[in-house]
Amino acid sequence: MAYWLFKSEPDVWSWDDQVAKGDVGEEWHGVRNYQARNNMRAMKLGDRGFFYHSRTGLEIVGIVEVCALSHPDSTTEDHRWDCVDIRAVRPTGRAITLAEMKNHPELENMVLVNNTRLSVQPVSVAEWLHICGVTGTEP
Repeated sequence: MAYWLFKSEPDVWSWDDQVAKGDVGEEWHGVRNYQARNNMRAMKLGDRGFFYHSRTGLEIVGIVEVCALSHPDSTTEDHRWDCVDIRAVRPTGRAITLAEMKNHPELENMVLVNNTRLSVQPVSVAEWLHICGVTGTEP
């Protein structure tokens, strides 16, 4: 299993919106960055990810699971853009902000800490376990 982080502006698509989609999940569409697209192409069913509120909040608030493999993004006819579907698994025990993450030496190499612009990014196993531990979340 691999781990990821999905960023969304909560006024566009929030954790509550994701939860409301239930087990069916939602297409993670609208990504127009090649690196983020390639990250989604590398995902496997069952991979887990953190759900991160960007712009407002700047915090990890939940865990999601990949429930459909990479497929054409339905919001464009441009064949270059793919997406996966994700579903909410559970909220984190507590939110953890980017500012707090930057104060954890264990997370100094985390993509989010060093590149806050990439909308879909990998998370190492060590980073995943550390954040789950700090937030009191079942990994």
